[in-house]
Amino acid sequence: MKIVTSLSFRGQCREAFEFYAKVLGGTINAAIPYGDAPPGMPITDEKYKTWLMHCWLDAGDQSLMGADMDVGWSPNIDKPKNGFDVTLHTQDMSEARRWFDQLSEGGKAGMPFSETFWSPGFGTLTDKFGIPWMINVIPSADWKPSQG
Repeated sequence: MKIVTSLSFRGQCREAFEFYAKVLGGTINAAIPYGDAPPGMPITDEKYKTWLMHCWLDAGDQSLMGADMDVGWSPNIDKPKNGFDVTLHTQDMSEARRWFDQLSEGGKAGMPFSETFWSPGFGTLTDKFGIPWMINVIPSADWKPSQG
């Protein structure tokens, strides 16, 4: 089994997934615009021709899906995303900090990346596309939080 998060955008899916591929070192394996849909699809307005109805990004053994939606099909697409985070875990502190810094560019940090009582490095952010993220460093077996 593989559980894959699917992210919705409002015309920015391609841009977002190209950004995520660059930050995460991933590969976009599908990017199908509404303009390539077979005849008879209900979404035919020219303004959606380049919007993506399906996008797939592989990064390591993980994946993200995405699509562009508009308020007529997804009534809350224009509201802030909430109730979930895309979460990245690594044992590599420098990789985690790089992810945090790059994903934060143009977005907003929630909890600055720093040590916590459970991790040598953790932070939250909302990226420039409105997607919430958590970045977490998995501690080594002998890691102890700093005193102070």
